[in-house]
Formats: sequence, structure tokens, C-alpha cells
Amino acid sequence: MRNFCLAGLALALSVFASAAEKPNILFIMSDDHTSQAVGAYGGRLQSLNPTPTIDKLAEEGMLMENAFCQNGICTPSRAAIMTGQSAAVNGCATLHDPLPRERQYLALEMGKAGYQTAVIGKWHLHEKPEAFDYYKVLPGQGTYFDPIFIEKGATGTIQWRKKTITEAVQMKGHSSDCVADSALDWFQEKRDPSKPFFLKMQFKAPHDFFEYAPRYKNYLEDVEIPEPDNMRDRRNHGSIATRGHNDELTRYIGTSIGLRNPRRNYTMKGPWVEDLDLSNGEAEIHGDTYQGYLKAYLRCVKGVDDNIKRVIDYLKAEGLYENTVIIYTGDQGFYLGEHDYQDKRWPYEESMRMPFIIRYPKTIKPGRSDAIVENIDYAPTMLDFAGVKTPEYMHGKSFKRMLETGKEPKKWKKTAYYHYWMHMASHDNPANIAIRTKRYKLIQFYGAPMDSDQADTPPGWELYDLSLDPGENNNVYDNPEYAGIVKTLKKELRYRRSELGEDDPKFPFNSVIEEFWDYDSEDKAKAEEISGEYLKKRLKQKFDKLGKPI
Repeated sequence: MRNFCLAGLALALSVFASAAEKPNILFIMSDDHTSQAVGAYGGRLQSLNPTPTIDKLAEEGMLMENAFCQNGICTPSRAAIMTGQSAAVNGCATLHDPLPRERQYLALEMGKAGYQTAVIGKWHLHEKPEAFDYYKVLPGQGTYFDPIFIEKGATGTIQWRKKTITEAVQMKGHSSDCVADSALDWFQEKRDPSKPFFLKMQFKAPHDFFEYAPRYKNYLEDVEIPEPDNMRDRRNHGSIATRGHNDELTRYIGTSIGLRNPRRNYTMKGPWVEDLDLSNGEAEIHGDTYQGYLKAYLRCVKGVDDNIKRVIDYLKAEGLYENTVIIYTGDQGFYLGEHDYQDKRWPYEESMRMPFIIRYPKTIKPGRSDAIVENIDYAPTMLDFAGVKTPEYMHGKSFKRMLETGKEPKKWKKTAYYHYWMHMASHDNPANIAIRTKRYKLIQFYGAPMDSDQADTPPGWELYDLSLDPGENNNVYDNPEYAGIVKTLKKELRYRRSELGEDDPKFPFNSVIEEFWDYDSEDKAKAEEISGEYLKKRLKQKFDKLGKPI
């Protein structure tokens, strides 16, 4: 009996020691925080110093220069991170798709590995995050001020936007402050020090429409924010798919900064609109609108950075900082005026690229890597730090070894895949697929709704040589010098689609992708016809709305 007890004690001590050796993992994500607005990534906003805390993490850790999401909107990106799977397999291809408990794989696997798990802040996966030991999350998008949270074990019920929220609590103040306050409360009151922790701290900011805490009102007030050099001149960016035949659809595809898109642009809504003089010329309106929304955006970013500092200061004070893997990212990129676009969704760099910074000085030396990683790789990498082998059901691969050696393995992936499914929803973006290497990006806009086997907007192809054209200002798809590149990239695009389950015939739009795959003269002629038909459709909608001739 005594030997049995000693053996049991030895086993318990062994498990405890193993848990104590595992690093804590703090995953921080902000909504719509794009790499252009992180100082460590450089660019025109770097001198404004909006992210000193995040930049310090980059200085002491590894910055991934080529981190990409597979779908540049909130729910699909968050689901890819939670599952390590493509949207075609995890079932979250749109903003409306839920991720049930049984598919919240990252939390489930961390729990099996002995971690205490928690998620605080913006969740946006529609079902409660019940795979976590603790949750305190915003319902849907949540609100910027006095936010309601769904907290595990809470007994409150609140009516919010025609919904009954259970396990509800309401906090006072700005959401960024409330998320950090809630994280600090979890550390101080709920964390089990006998276990390593896995905490996802996820900010709502700087999500559109950029409602910042009042204390930042004067931040950047007298500063002239540099404009992107392609905001007023879109050059040879895009194709018939994004501009229409002879540019006939430029007013209808892609929401804008200035007045180009009359349905939705930044002169219509936002805290800066009241300061606009709409009697000014288009050029002035464009610039004034840009200044207003960029300052509001960066004020939200500043609030996030300051609150991350509060949490880091706590980790340092409690002796947890050096044994915590800290990851910072956004759920995708975001447009800051480039190409006169707002929001995200596009397969272009500003939307597809994610910031990804990771600090863990015990094994990761400071540096930068240009290796291509995708958000489906984040879960396998975090699990690897927790000592968990990547589950076979995940598409992603761990890049932990690459982070620790600073070297990209020869067999590491050479491409990033992208697919935006929500054709013409919210921000007038046609459905598209894309493949990106370190040098090239090939895009097919297939322009069909999810439930349709017919193109709605004109299909088209685009190719960008990123070594010569990092701003994607010159579509060279029709340049005969790139014919061989196009052929090679289409072959790789087919492979990645098959690998990720994206070519499944159950998706009706795949027939449109195939129909316009070769894009010969007949396909181009049909695309021109579709462009004309779509223009007629939009003009009719305007006529019906106004009730008079245009």
C-alpha cells in the first residue's frame, strides 16, 4: 500500500513538474489591426509611433513578414485560428457561421495538455466558447462603450439588439479598457498557478467605425497623416472584375474613402464626418475624409497598445513574463486608404497580410522571417509550444522550429491561399480566390454568390509581380512575358484548393471557377457581357429606389 501511495505521489509530482515546465501562452488579437499600422512593420505611419508596446515585443521576438489569412473577414479568420482548418472544412466561410464547442479544437487540445484555458474579449464565432475553462466575451461585434459581456457562470440576463443575452454582465467604459481589466481580473482572481495558462485576449478595437476612448481625442490632432501614393490614382490596379468593362463598374465595386462609391464611403458615417465640408471639391473631400478616419483609427490602436502594456506590466511584476509565449496579431489586414478602398475582404496585400509577432526569449531569438505562414498554422504552432503534436485533422503546420532556429526549412510551404466567399456583401467585393508566393500573386475573381453556379459580376484574372510592384499597382496577367508564371501558379492554385477541400463540387460556384479558368477570348467576351448586365442591374436598382429616370 505504501509503495502504491509513493508511486501515486511520484506520478502526481511528475505531472506537476511537467506542467510547470510548459510555457504559458498569451495570444493577443485586435480586430482589423493591419500591419501598416504597426510601427515594427515600417511604412508611412511608422514615425507616428502608434504601437510602442507591440514594437517592443517585435524587438525582443520574431516578426513574421509574410503572415496571411485565408479569408480576410472576422469569423472565418478566427475559425481558422481555432481549428487549424480551411473554411471549406471547418464550416465558417462567412460572418454568420457558428463554431460549436466540439470544433473549438485549439481550446480542447490545450485543455488536454494540462493548460488552464480562457478567452476574453471579442469572440465573434456565434456559439459560446464553452471549450474554454473560462470565457468573458462580447456578443457579436459588441459595443465600444459600456460593453455587455457573456461571462461563464454569470447569472444576469440583458436584452441587447433584440436578443436575450444570458450569462450577461455589463461594464462601464471603453471596450479596450474593459477587455484589459477583465484579463487582469482573471489573472488575479481566477488563474490557477499550479497550471500553465492559455489565454486569448481579443480586442474589439480598431474595428470600424473607430470609436476611441475620450482621452485620445487630442492624439495626432495637429498631425498631417501621410497619404498612400495610390489612393487618388489607382493606376493599372485591378481588372474587369473590379472595375468593369472600360471602367463602367468603378462606382459599384469596392467601398471607398472618397465619393467614388455612392452607396458606402467614409464621407457618410464616422466621428469625423461632422467636420467635413461637403461643398469642397472631390480632391479636398478625399483628403479630409482620409485624415479624419485615419486619426480615429490610430486613436483606437493607441488604446489597444496602452492596454497591452498594462497586462505586460502585470506579467513582469508577477514573474510570469519570461515564461510566457506572447503572440500579437490582427484577425486580418485592413485598408488605410490604399487604392481608395476601405475595410478588408480583398485578396490584396493590405487585407490578406496579418501582423504576427511572437516573443519567448527562452527559445526564440529576436529577428524577422520572410517565410510564408497562414492563420491555419497558428494553432499547430501554439500546440507545439504546449508539447502537443499537430492533430491529423488540422491543415496547418507548426512553424515553432522555424521561430527557434531562424531558418526556413527546405520543405516548408511556398504559397499562401486565399478565398473570399461573401460575394458583394457589405462592402461590394466580388468573390475571389488567390495564391501568393514570395514574389507573385495570382487572383481569380469568379464573381458568383455561394449558392449560385452563375457569375453575377464579371470574372477576371490578375497577376502582380511583388518584387517589382509591392503596391500591386500594375496587373500583368495579360503580359505575355508572364505566361509561364501564370501557368505554374494556376497549377499550384489547383493543388492548394484540393489540399484544403475547397474544390468540393458541393459548392455551386466551383463550376464558375472552372468555366473561366483558362480565360480565353470567349471567356473575356462573356465577362464583358456580364459587366454590362451588372451595370444595368445596378442602374435599375437606383431607378427603382428613386422612382424616376436617372
